[in-house]
Amino acid sequence: MTYRLEVAGLTRELPLCKLNDTLNIAAFVMFGDVELTVRSAAELLKIAPEHDYMITAEAKGIPLIHEMARQSGQNEYFIARKVPKLYMTGVFEATVHSITTAKEQHLYLDAAEAEKIRGKRILIVDDVISTGESLHAVETLVEKAGGNIVGRMAVLAEGDAAKRDDIRFLKKLPLFHADGTEIE
Repeated sequence: MTYRLEVAGLTRELPLCKLNDTLNIAAFVMFGDVELTVRSAAELLKIAPEHDYMITAEAKGIPLIHEMARQSGQNEYFIARKVPKLYMTGVFEATVHSITTAKEQHLYLDAAEAEKIRGKRILIVDDVISTGESLHAVETLVEKAGGNIVGRMAVLAEGDAAKRDDIRFLKKLPLFHADGTEIE
């Protein structure tokens, strides 16, 4: 079973993946799809609020944020890491309960990055926003660092996320019953 997605002037067939006995989600993965990444970044930049820096959660948002930074001429962006790296000092931490990951996760931000974020306008970017758990964890990190969140953006808003008025996105991504029909 697949779902035909049309976004940023492109069409992709997304495989449906079983989340549980009654719910399937469409797998949207930008990794390796340069054309989709470039076009989505361009479309998001058209509707992005003014900002000083962008941040995303590791890992699926990385190609998108990189391309958005490249197209907009920004030379720096930040990644909330899943694991603290040896070069990170004074680490900030936030907890995530994602629907696509079986266990609790954590996101981390380095103190040097936090210092750059302090007092700046921060745009949070991701590929898909669904439950908002990853988004909330990134928001927590930005707030701990003293940044001012000016926007939240994603290529796709899945399920109830599409009803939120604080997220800018390119397309709604439906949820699916176990038989592959869309949940209205």
